[in-house]
Amino acid sequence: MRHASPPVLLVVAHGSRDPRHAATVRALARRLRSLRPGLRVEAGFLDFDAPSVPRLLDRLAAETHACGAPVEVVAQPLLLTRAFHAKSDIPAVLGEASARHPLLRIRQAGVLGPSPLLLRALERRLAQAGLNLADRASTGVVLASAGSTDPEASAVIADTAREWRHTGWCAVRPAFASARLPRTEDAVRELRAAGVRRIAVAPYVIAPGRLPDRIAAGAREAGADVLADVLGPAREVAGVLLERYDAAAAAPVPG
Repeated sequence: MRHASPPVLLVVAHGSRDPRHAATVRALARRLRSLRPGLRVEAGFLDFDAPSVPRLLDRLAAETHACGAPVEVVAQPLLLTRAFHAKSDIPAVLGEASARHPLLRIRQAGVLGPSPLLLRALERRLAQAGLNLADRASTGVVLASAGSTDPEASAVIADTAREWRHTGWCAVRPAFASARLPRTEDAVRELRAAGVRRIAVAPYVIAPGRLPDRIAAGAREAGADVLADVLGPAREVAGVLLERYDAAAAAPVPG
């Protein structure tokens, strides 16, 4: 008896003029394939990089015509918070594709954050940057995100900082590279002025680019003691992504 194939996992990334962004997204897709053999994983971009999400969905639709059967797709936004792209851009792109291709059955998965796995990934990046996690009681952390004008997204970052603080850090302050204040350098200086002995900056972003570079520059300018790398294709990020995929794959296809 032939079993139906699992839905295609379509990782939807924003895209960037910075080539490191696409390289990171593709590395994450490779990790997903290694973690879930037999699962078809594709990566598409909303802007700048190829393949574009509409082009990729058109290609998947062509396969429906070749086999004569519907193709199920779970579109996973490569986003840490529910902001404009998750609420507007991506649903619009997916809706247009569904209208063009009735045999494409597309579900949109939830964004990656918040998740305890992401906090674990942040701590591993800090350890890789040289921070002894046993010293967390005397260490303040700046949780530095890209920033968004969406109040829901900003509130989630603040909640994440509070939750992380409860795991034993001396202090955790949110910061933003754009749209919101404080900036990374200001958060570092505030912690220093409060008497925190050791300060680490943890970029809460997935891939390198202009805004992560701004976070790093702010950390160096203000004299942070430790600067972690971006989350990148960390195994914890891949684990969250597969959790979100499984939840969406088990849900009914929207009518």
